Amino acid sequence: MKLQEMETETRTNRIDHKTTGMKIPFSGGCACGAIRYESTAEPVLMFHCHCRDCQRASGGPYSSYVIVPTEAFKLLQGSLRFHPSPSERGGMTRRGFCPDCGSPVAVKPDAAPQLVGIRTASLDDPSWFNPQVDVWTSDAHPWDQMNPTLPKFEKYTV
Repeated sequence: MKLQEMETETRTNRIDHKTTGMKIPFSGGCACGAIRYESTAEPVLMFHCHCRDCQRASGGPYSSYVIVPTEAFKLLQGSLRFHPSPSERGGMTRRGFCPDCGSPVAVKPDAAPQLVGIRTASLDDPSWFNPQVDVWTSDAHPWDQMNPTLPKFEKYTV
């Protein structure tokens, strides 16, 4: 499933900025405060990824992401340490962590260099996060209780 197809499929789940309290720009950082970032654009997509890489990187059944255009994502403080893992689409998925505390902050897929995935746990205010889809459900654990109202995709390649 391509990003454009997912966006069309999820239009009914778009965020209502008036009711969620989301403000642009939005910001976040790592647990120790060494990393600070800002996004000057609203999310293109928000989702839970259930792939094995995200499970391992998060230590849980999935990772949650806010996807923004690359040019909108700015590091204000610190530098991320990126660890690559192979992507089914080709190239690598580069996961950015704080080099001091190890907090996962961002993901940069080679297959979609125009996008950055921001880990929702790193947001200063994650209350407005509104997942639109579950992706890589083919890797989801049988005990993972996904929201039945969200569209599901067996895989996800941008």
